[in-house]
Amino acid sequence: MTEIPDLLARRTAEQKRIRMLLDSMRAEEEAKLKGGEDAVAWVKEELCIGCDQCTIVCDDDAIELYDTPLASPIMDVDVNRKARILRDECTGCRLCALGCPTDAIIMIDR
Repeated sequence: MTEIPDLLARRTAEQKRIRMLLDSMRAEEEAKLKGGEDAVAWVKEELCIGCDQCTIVCDDDAIELYDTPLASPIMDVDVNRKARILRDECTGCRLCALGCPTDAIIMIDR
């Protein structure tokens, strides 16, 4: 019969293995993401949930949130927030795209 300390040790080992895999996947995503002076961030409105994460990580103040009505026939919400990139201020640093929990921000050619 497996004892609790054995289960805890196996669980810890599995957590470390999963964290390593997730970190390597994130590193691959980061490497594929274009950036720099020739790139600018773009928000896919349908994926944006208005969580404000992008504005927190943006050092250039290149992102603003604006109010828009929620397009849902079953929910009655007056105001829904979406992110908007200010192209002139955006330096293409990719922080917003990396910080977006829904992958609503992508990098495109300027």
